[in-house]
Amino acid sequence: MHPPGSDVVVVRHGEIGVKSDQVRRKMETRLAGNVNSLLADRDVDGEVDRHRNRIFVHTDEPEAATAAATDAFGVVSASPAVTVEPTLEAIADALRDATEAHYDGGTFAVSARRAGEQDAHPFASTDIESEGGSAVWETIESMGSEAEVDLDDPDFELFVECREDEAYVFLEKRDGPGGMPLGTQRPVVAMVSGGIDSPVAAWQMMRRGCPIVPVYVDLGDYGGPDHQARAAATVADLARYAPSYDLDLRIVPGGDVVAELAEQTTDTRMLHLRRFVVAVGEAVARETGAVGVVTGEAIGQKSSQTSANLAVTDAAVELPVHRPCLTMDKTEVIEQARDIGTYEESTIDAGCNRVAPSFPETNADLETVRAVEPDDLFSRARVVAGEAEIVPIDTE
Repeated sequence: MHPPGSDVVVVRHGEIGVKSDQVRRKMETRLAGNVNSLLADRDVDGEVDRHRNRIFVHTDEPEAATAAATDAFGVVSASPAVTVEPTLEAIADALRDATEAHYDGGTFAVSARRAGEQDAHPFASTDIESEGGSAVWETIESMGSEAEVDLDDPDFELFVECREDEAYVFLEKRDGPGGMPLGTQRPVVAMVSGGIDSPVAAWQMMRRGCPIVPVYVDLGDYGGPDHQARAAATVADLARYAPSYDLDLRIVPGGDVVAELAEQTTDTRMLHLRRFVVAVGEAVARETGAVGVVTGEAIGQKSSQTSANLAVTDAAVELPVHRPCLTMDKTEVIEQARDIGTYEESTIDAGCNRVAPSFPETNADLETVRAVEPDDLFSRARVVAGEAEIVPIDTE
């Protein structure tokens, strides 16, 4: 919902604003570039302009531009708005027009914010709310309705942001993902399985500014083309959020190793597999300049994911293993997967479930696992990582 004549999207960020001036400028520049890339990728015309603590998208497609901006990591909210002169009269006129176009009953409120030097305007934000509220009240009554103000929970809310040179009138604040702009942190390798959890974990790392290098370990007879296709599809969903970054999928041939683990190991089998997978991730990270490995694991969700077993898994590598879903319930993960658009593509059973022994170890210690682990497990992880097939991701 936007006011008549909307010509701009007001984009807000959060944590960036508390950084030092130098860091803030760099992050705002990166965020503006990411918003611009999203607009271009979706064929939305818009000119991105950066000011302190705000990014503005000047456009004649406010709805599409707002949808693009609210997919940019680092964006807290965005509003399609109409630009007016920074005077009480011009603001009041825009509020009248917005009310006539969109008011359909109930209580109302006007919320205003004034930015800039104290003497930039001959009025305060409270004056905007008072004068603007009167204009809206009169407009509602002229429409044959009874006007009523509710400042706490209005049915119809109008917003004004008045800066030194321009003012913006809007009717809503659409949530963005928050976090930090993508590209403000070093890359990480994201292990994707085709299941629900790993794309959510990858998205969470992207939300904190980390580009991802997606890796899928082909489990051979324990996986299959359907699992691989689901992994590629979820990466394509993630790539929509990062059109200027390379998210081509590395498919690592792990089937022979998995088959040997299934034949040669018993209750600790899943731990050997998890250690092999993160070792593959570390090898890819060394090759690509990434600084960590990301998985979708959560404490207690599976036998290999108890707190004891996660410690054993981590001992396989030197780089940090990041687990954004570590403390999330499965229902929370599913809800987020739906929100970010990866759920439908990741509802197939992951192949590793068929590798699991009947009575898996849930409280392993490192020495016991090492004692029964194939001696060449990690050297083979490095070899197969180097044999990865790189598959271009199509987001169309």
